[in-house]
Amino acid sequence: MALSGLLATLFLAGPAAATPDPDRDPTTGVETAGSAGERTRAAIAAGEIPDVDEIVHSDNITHLANVPRAEGLGTNSDLVFQGKYAFAGNYNGFVVYDISRPRAPRVVSQVLCPGAQGDISVSGDLLFFSVDSSRSDDSCASEAQPATDPDSWEGIRVFDISDVRAPRYVAAVETACGSHTHTIVPERRNVYVYVSSYSPHATFPDCQPPHDGISVVKVPRHAPERAELSSFEVLFPDGGFPGDDSGSATSGCHDITAYPELDLAAGACMGDGLLLDISRPATPRVIDRVQDTEHFAFWHSATFSEDGRKIVFTDELGGGGAATCNAEIGDEFGANGIYHVTGRGDDRRLEFRSYFKIPRHQADTENCVAHNGSLIPVPGRDIMVQAWYQGGISVWEFTDSDRPREIGYFERGPVNGDRLSFGGAWSSYYYNGHIYSNDQKGLDVLRIDDRRTDPARGVRLSELNPQTQPSYR
Repeated sequence: MALSGLLATLFLAGPAAATPDPDRDPTTGVETAGSAGERTRAAIAAGEIPDVDEIVHSDNITHLANVPRAEGLGTNSDLVFQGKYAFAGNYNGFVVYDISRPRAPRVVSQVLCPGAQGDISVSGDLLFFSVDSSRSDDSCASEAQPATDPDSWEGIRVFDISDVRAPRYVAAVETACGSHTHTIVPERRNVYVYVSSYSPHATFPDCQPPHDGISVVKVPRHAPERAELSSFEVLFPDGGFPGDDSGSATSGCHDITAYPELDLAAGACMGDGLLLDISRPATPRVIDRVQDTEHFAFWHSATFSEDGRKIVFTDELGGGGAATCNAEIGDEFGANGIYHVTGRGDDRRLEFRSYFKIPRHQADTENCVAHNGSLIPVPGRDIMVQAWYQGGISVWEFTDSDRPREIGYFERGPVNGDRLSFGGAWSSYYYNGHIYSNDQKGLDVLRIDDRRTDPARGVRLSELNPQTQPSYR
């Protein structure tokens, strides 16, 4: 089936497009049931769909814990880590978990500060929070109001987390078209925040076309109250991919992953994939740009290999709200694209190698597509853990870029067996020996026992923002 036909079907049938209403909690009205036990690996391999909420997993994955999502939090989104804490974003704020005992995580604090979609990062004593919902003001007591209102606010909030039991709101910076996601590039004195946002409109006073780049916010570490918009960096002087029946027109970026040690970043920008030079963090510069008009509908996120010579880009076909992991859509749509970085300096280029998609078909009632993940740091191998919404959590290897393969998985059956409903894992990351996932059921903690991933257990980090990749060497 052609991608244009798939898109037409998905956008007519699915509950969300690539730009969902940020004030709507997609989990509202979802029916749930108790766990129905565990199904055999052979049954899943044979293509059987688990029962509603039934937990299934590969033999090398152990489910250690789940902390149910508290009432009033809204859709769970991204995860970051610092020391013994995990910080979990959601559409209405964020939660701090103590994960010093992975089998028994506990809630340390909960911050209610509505403003979808709650993408977060941490650096030292600071936490950054994305607001992509037009608000009446920048306070935590703000209410949603139309983007056509010139007094509406959206952008970046900054919190002081020196006391994780009582995070303190210290600054806010308004940015054009808000902040759907963001990426930090930390320095000794300042933290630069690359703000990704998109979908301008002539009727939006604070989000005017052409929106052909990213906002850069500068936050002084010792005076975060002086945070300010540093610049708006144009990344698409020619306007970017114009869009067609198959893919989204580029009007900004969805997400950027920085690799500060290599002075590189990878931008997933709707209709374009970018390789960026960030040797001067305040002024990122495009080195190369690629498009995939045959298979990619919406360039969503990116992950570097440890050596920086590969980039995994994800395609969020259907906007995260459609059932794209089935036989009808196949294994090359709503998937990952693996690219090699060839050449040197400004002659570096992105070269496509292959696609990877989970090999387990999902029900037509399950939203499923490639989403947020991170490396599992194994020397000499390229292994990644990744969330696929109701497709669950996949551990897969791309050491051989032409033959990627899944080596482990964890998933639940559909949240609803009768109609397409939103649910599943938004973000899944590896941190200090365990896999953590921000699922709509709450925080999941997993352990993988596999000779291919066991060497990663010895790697310890003091902080992890998956969109600001560390060097594990």
